[in-house]
Amino acid sequence: MSNGDKKGKFVTIEGCEGVGKSTQLRLLKEYCERQGINALFTREPGGCGVSEKIRSVILDPENSEMTAVTELLLYCAARSQHTQTVIKPAIESGKVVICDRYCDSTAAYQGYARGIDLNVVDSLNKAAMCGVKIDCTVFMDVPPDKGFARKGGVDAGDRLERENMDFHRKVYEGFKEIERRESERFASFTAQGTKFETHELIVKELIARGIF
Repeated sequence: MSNGDKKGKFVTIEGCEGVGKSTQLRLLKEYCERQGINALFTREPGGCGVSEKIRSVILDPENSEMTAVTELLLYCAARSQHTQTVIKPAIESGKVVICDRYCDSTAAYQGYARGIDLNVVDSLNKAAMCGVKIDCTVFMDVPPDKGFARKGGVDAGDRLERENMDFHRKVYEGFKEIERRESERFASFTAQGTKFETHELIVKELIARGIF
């Protein structure tokens, strides 16, 4: 199966730490390869040279003095570069683009958890998205305490992961609020079964929405 004659689609995968995004992305990549689906898998922050360099600054634990607004601006700078040079051209060429985190993470982490005015976050997100529209957001609906338990604790090399549990709970509630506000775009999965069962549910949902 090929999506060469179809308009490109944009899928984002969101969730707190340790929810299984990496596993589901790997399974989706394998599925696309088996089915001959013309797909691009990428991530945020990162996805291209400039944005990967910004990622290293954002996540570096030594940058503990970074202010919330600086953090927000760095995420949006990385997103703008990534979207303009990688995501948008891929969608325009007819590819299915699947991105590990995107604008909803910025709203959840920097808006709801850091406390930056959501209007400011939304405006910067809109500018950084360069006119791109998300067709579906796969939300791995796992609370942070369960997520960290699943992954065996905090990654000491990730500045955001090292935030306290109260911060991560605010992130989760932020995602849930965005989901309530934009329910048609969201496809939520609680990951109750095996990783393969969750994968099958995600694929079925993406097929039903015309992504695959």
